[in-house]
Amino acid sequence: VDDLAWMAGQWTSEADGRWTEESWTAPRGGMMLGHSRSGRGDVLREFEFLRIAAGHDGVPAYLAQPQGRAPVAFRLVRHDKASATFENEAHDYPQRIAYVRTGDTLTATISAIDGSKPRSWTYRRR
Repeated sequence: VDDLAWMAGQWTSEADGRWTEESWTAPRGGMMLGHSRSGRGDVLREFEFLRIAAGHDGVPAYLAQPQGRAPVAFRLVRHDKASATFENEAHDYPQRIAYVRTGDTLTATISAIDGSKPRSWTYRRR
C-alpha cells in the first residue's frame, strides 16, 4: 500500500457544469482511505467510499462502495512509481480501475477487463 502514496491528495475535475472530486489519505497502518462524489451545479449525483488495503494474501486491493453499498474488491495487478491497475474479472462493470499520475494531474479510468467501454476522469490537485 505504501507504494501507492502518490495517489494521496484532494483531486477535482470540472467541465460543462459537472464536477467530480476524489480524495485519498496517505498510507498509514497499511491502508489508504478515500471517497469521491460527483454532481452538476449544487446537486449531488453519486458518491463512493473507497479504501486500499492488503488482502489476506498481502496483495493490495481497491475496495469500492458506490452509493455506500457493500464493498467490491479489485486486486492490484500492476503498478509503478505513478500508475496502478486493479482488476476484478468477476464483477459486471467496471472490471478494471486504473490510475495514472503526471505531476499535479491524476487520471482515473474504469473499463471492462479487455479495456473496452472505457470511462475516464482527469483530476487536478486542489
